[in-house]
Amino acid sequence: RGRTLCAPTNRTNSPDCDKMRGKTLPAPQSTLRCRSFCCIMDRRKGRIDMLVSTRGRYALRVMVDLAEHQGEGFIPLKVIARRQDISEKYLESIIKLLVRAQFLTGLRGKGGGYQLTRAPETYTVGAVLRLTEESLAPVSCMAAEAGCPRSDRCPTLPLWQGLDAVISRYLDGITLAELVRGEVP
Repeated sequence: RGRTLCAPTNRTNSPDCDKMRGKTLPAPQSTLRCRSFCCIMDRRKGRIDMLVSTRGRYALRVMVDLAEHQGEGFIPLKVIARRQDISEKYLESIIKLLVRAQFLTGLRGKGGGYQLTRAPETYTVGAVLRLTEESLAPVSCMAAEAGCPRSDRCPTLPLWQGLDAVISRYLDGITLAELVRGEVP
């Protein structure tokens, strides 16, 4: 039996999941791609791989690009798309999200484009990814709004909470400025 992705409902908001919806990959592993949280869990090995969606990765690339070119004023969408090799149409939806969150400001017309609203030192990788991802939790039971129904008797919950704290501290400890300078710990 192969690996089924985006099971059992085959529904999600992630572009990564959209591409993989309902597809079966070759055996030997039995995996389940979580419906909402962009993670793959290998049931046999008990391994969990957190994946950041394409939308999250692209949003981070756009923010880094604008941080690198901050002194150049407003950067047109077309220029960002070309430099990052991202389709303009897909980039528009990401930019719209970043503008709505006031991470970017836009200017229409001649000489228009986008730029950061604050200094690159004030944006963290964690903040950008939380904007685009439904959750950064390492396991789906921690990401669920209602919480896990087994939390009062789950012996592994402290492990997942600790991992979640490590992930959050790491992502919140890296700024766009550090990415631009190549100073990632």
